[in-house]
Amino acid sequence: MFDPVLLQTFLAVADTRSFTKAAGRLGISQPTVSQHIRKLEQAAKRQLIARDTREVRLTDNGDAMAGFARTILAAHAEAQSYFSGSAMRGRLRFGAADDLAITTLPRILRHFRQQNPQINLELTVDQSGPLHRKLKAGQLDLIFIKQTPGTTEGAVVATDELVWMGQEKTVLDPDGPVPLISYQGPSLSRQVAIDALEASGRTWRITCNTREVNGVLAAVRAGIGVAVFPRSLIPTDLIKVTNRFGLPELGHVDFTLLSNPSAAREPVDALTTAILARAVSRVA
Repeated sequence: MFDPVLLQTFLAVADTRSFTKAAGRLGISQPTVSQHIRKLEQAAKRQLIARDTREVRLTDNGDAMAGFARTILAAHAEAQSYFSGSAMRGRLRFGAADDLAITTLPRILRHFRQQNPQINLELTVDQSGPLHRKLKAGQLDLIFIKQTPGTTEGAVVATDELVWMGQEKTVLDPDGPVPLISYQGPSLSRQVAIDALEASGRTWRITCNTREVNGVLAAVRAGIGVAVFPRSLIPTDLIKVTNRFGLPELGHVDFTLLSNPSAAREPVDALTTAILARAVSRVA
């Protein structure tokens, strides 16, 4: 086994290419640095550093050791965090609306999980309405959903414009009913679409009724209708068609975090902070 102290000294020399600078970085004497390197080379049974009056450089074995050293020290730090008394423990039941799950949210959750390995993170992906009901029933601790702007409940992560989304080659009959691709009710975007169409005197018909975002996107890509979607989440192969077809404006939507007041606060607050601190944008 390689002593982490020796590995830290070795990496300091590898990074600075100087025994003197490494000693200053670590707050130890230069003879101690030399002693650490000598002990590590003895343990490895290889020369790791070559030096003369002009330069300090890594040997081929030194380059290999540098990679191993970083991996070993990272694992050492992770183990210390895992077994330290300050590490968060427990379970966090998190729910996300399925269209919000196609943002950078998975990356944020992966980072959170890596930083908090003792938290058992359970993810539920569904529509906003069912997630809200599960939160109220105590089945979830934190949810990330879409809500009508002005709702006082929760922490607003972002506000987005709702638009009509379609495929580049989609064609609508201006005198016919609007072919609507929609989530099954109850659904915020479905209700917004129907209310806006009826208020503007446009007729409509459901051409696709689906429970999840991949069904919406597949139907739009097939050109069988248009759908209501947050503008920032529109995939790059689809477009906003509100103006092209003279469709009614739809207003805005809030992306909101809501928490269960009876849930353990530390993991809930930690994940809330992680999401609020990062721009939640679409995946290209």
